[in-house]
Amino acid sequence: MPDKEPECPAGAPMWMTTFSDLVTLLLTFFVLLLSMASTDPVKFVQAKTSIKDAFGWRTTAAPKQYSLPIIPSPPKAKFSPIPQETVSKYYKRIKTDLKLNKISDEVKLVRKDKDTLILRVHDSVLFEPGQTRLNPASYPLLRKIADIVRPLPMLMRIEGHTDNTPVRNSNLSNWDISVARAVSVMRFYHRGRLFAMDRMSAVGYGATRPVAPNTTEENKAKNRRVDFVLRSNKIPSQAKQQQPPIPF
Repeated sequence: MPDKEPECPAGAPMWMTTFSDLVTLLLTFFVLLLSMASTDPVKFVQAKTSIKDAFGWRTTAAPKQYSLPIIPSPPKAKFSPIPQETVSKYYKRIKTDLKLNKISDEVKLVRKDKDTLILRVHDSVLFEPGQTRLNPASYPLLRKIADIVRPLPMLMRIEGHTDNTPVRNSNLSNWDISVARAVSVMRFYHRGRLFAMDRMSAVGYGATRPVAPNTTEENKAKNRRVDFVLRSNKIPSQAKQQQPPIPF
């Protein structure tokens, strides 16, 4: 009587299980590589079309080659960003420079608000009584003021002021004198190329903006002055809207 054939054990052979695990691991590995790869859409469409052509599956025209759209960069800002240095640091720096240049007695530094500094000079330092032309003796002082302000990212407005005493023996009013004096200082800076024209302006207020009541001669002397008003060079869209000076 012939021997019975050995019965196969139930289930897959042992080598099949090991082979299946190996194939699964390889598939997972290549899927991981594909997920981390960057696919070029142009080459992908070309490869897909080529495969369809080889197997005769293409029923529509092949898509045309295209390029990825390029988004233009935003335009550069017209003004430079505002420096991180605060007006308080400007105040300390200018105060130190005034002492180093030995002009702290002739020039008074005033902080008006959070973004405004004022260099205040009495009219007697710059002009002869009743005159609108600069005294040549004031030229060194004006040069030192320009040297101090020029490195700072600030705009400078030159303001002329007078007291309320009527002008005698002259065809000029107090307002005319204040305007002419501010323009004289601005013209000096422009001719000497000491300060850029796009960073400064000139305006006269006459006796309309006193710093002290015009009740004593001492107070009137304080009101006769030239102010160098310094403001941060802000971007117009970020700066507060301010009333422009009266043109002349």
